[in-house]
Amino acid sequence: MHEPASAIEPQRITGHRGDDDLLTAGLGAEGLRATAPPAFADAAHPAAAELRRRAIWSNWRGIADLSPGGGYGRLYGSFASMPGREYSALARVPGARHPHRVLVQVPDAFDAGRRCVVVAPSSGSRGIYGAIAVAAPWALPKGCAVAYTDKGAGTDYVDLDAGLGVRLDGTPARLDAAGEDLAFAPHVPAGAGGIAFKHAHSQDNPEADWGRHVKQAAEFALVALARAFPQDAPFTFGNTRVIAVGVSNGGGAVLRAAELEGDWLDAVVAGEPNVYVDGHGGRPFYDFATEAALLMPCALPHASPRAPAETAWRVRCAMLAAAGWLEGADALAQARSAHARMRAAGWTGQALEAGASSVDLNLWRAVAATYASAYGRHGVGEHPCGFAFSVQDAGSGSHPATPAERGAWWSDASGIPPGNGVGLVDPHLAPPDLALPGLLRLRALYAGQGEEATRVREGIAATRAAPPREGLPVLVVHGTDDGLIPPAFTSAPYVAAARAAGCDGVRYWQVRNGGHFDAFLAVPAYGARHAPMLPYVHAALDRVSAYLDGRAALPADAVIDARGRGAGVVEAAQLPMP
Repeated sequence: MHEPASAIEPQRITGHRGDDDLLTAGLGAEGLRATAPPAFADAAHPAAAELRRRAIWSNWRGIADLSPGGGYGRLYGSFASMPGREYSALARVPGARHPHRVLVQVPDAFDAGRRCVVVAPSSGSRGIYGAIAVAAPWALPKGCAVAYTDKGAGTDYVDLDAGLGVRLDGTPARLDAAGEDLAFAPHVPAGAGGIAFKHAHSQDNPEADWGRHVKQAAEFALVALARAFPQDAPFTFGNTRVIAVGVSNGGGAVLRAAELEGDWLDAVVAGEPNVYVDGHGGRPFYDFATEAALLMPCALPHASPRAPAETAWRVRCAMLAAAGWLEGADALAQARSAHARMRAAGWTGQALEAGASSVDLNLWRAVAATYASAYGRHGVGEHPCGFAFSVQDAGSGSHPATPAERGAWWSDASGIPPGNGVGLVDPHLAPPDLALPGLLRLRALYAGQGEEATRVREGIAATRAAPPREGLPVLVVHGTDDGLIPPAFTSAPYVAAARAAGCDGVRYWQVRNGGHFDAFLAVPAYGARHAPMLPYVHAALDRVSAYLDGRAALPADAVIDARGRGAGVVEAAQLPMP
């Protein structure tokens, strides 16, 4: 197939030049490194251009190590000003209730003689700029366009109390207003309040369609390029190179795209991908996330010097032992039991130790609550465990959002609360371990029985990945110390399954000391241990591009001896390339 199957027309076209470029929104390295976000002239009514600039600032900082000594812009990456245009639209995969965002950045210096599109789905559940630090610094300086998709998640939060959603340009609009280009307009039951967001409440199970989201973004890129350069049209999959790259959930999305039929995709680079295959040790994210949410706080004192607070882990251990999950007559014995159970389930020592940061951030519980709703295709007010989301006070209460609070969600949020004032409402909180009752219910949706558990497991099964298309170059890059998406459950099984299916174009780079969160590397405790992953994602893009040009063979598998970022200035010797 050379022509796109469907033409998604641009609904918004904007120019970005001078002090408002494509790559940094005019902020440059200094502005991106600033600890305070770009200010709104009116916090209660930010303009679309202000929201875009702040979203770019937020998403750069959420993905990359921008600290002056970290090496970004010096050893890898770029902050160069890139003038051009953005084409955006709301696209819908067949059968979906709600759209996903697509956006294409077309540099003025697009090389029509070497037509190239880099498709970059957002990491995590981030908004439309959630992969900007991954793809744009590599692609735009080379004259390639960049196509983004939020994969059916993103930061289009709906204020149910005010009846407000988000337009294509990021500004608010009433849910009941006719003709508005709302990015997410869920069914709102009578009396519903709080906050709704697409990943949890779309009833689409977006992860099941990640690959199709990526392909639609590529199709939209061809249409956008034809609008940008009509004299050079048509742009087709036959005359335009398409490389897909993503990290974390974005990495899983590009691997799902790799399995789709047709010759529309030329190469794939998947960094630390959240991908699930049957066999070879593969485990779905919800399985190991709920396991970690329960057991890791107890196991960490036996696994990591960065254990949780003394009282907290002892209480968790005691309660799990009382419930029959663990053995041992005292807290230390119970910690050993929790650690042994996790090791028996496939957790490596490196992943367990690195998982301390996810425990500190209460990340496991947050993602489990959201993913349970998504996998079960639950709408507003239908969470199988009763979890909900609201704007929270400094204490334990909640309140309707103010215009200033609401005004920053689209630009600042990560796509999964808690964050930016929006928190998780757990109706099962009970002492002495407040979170445990709700966590046990979330785990039962995977390991238990009943209609709701069946519904969630069916949703998980729909996310299972297949091998890539025959002959497609695929380079998987993963850190050995990833404690959020352990490679033992994701990348390694995917590569093994692909090779068992006869796919000879798959390569695997394992980065020693590589973690999951480059953005945390400036934190001394995290940076002392972990190496950045983005340099290796960019190097992988270099390698597959050289292969497609006929200048080099596909790289071999590699175990790369990267060193921790450390407190000083990162040098090239710390980041050896295979």
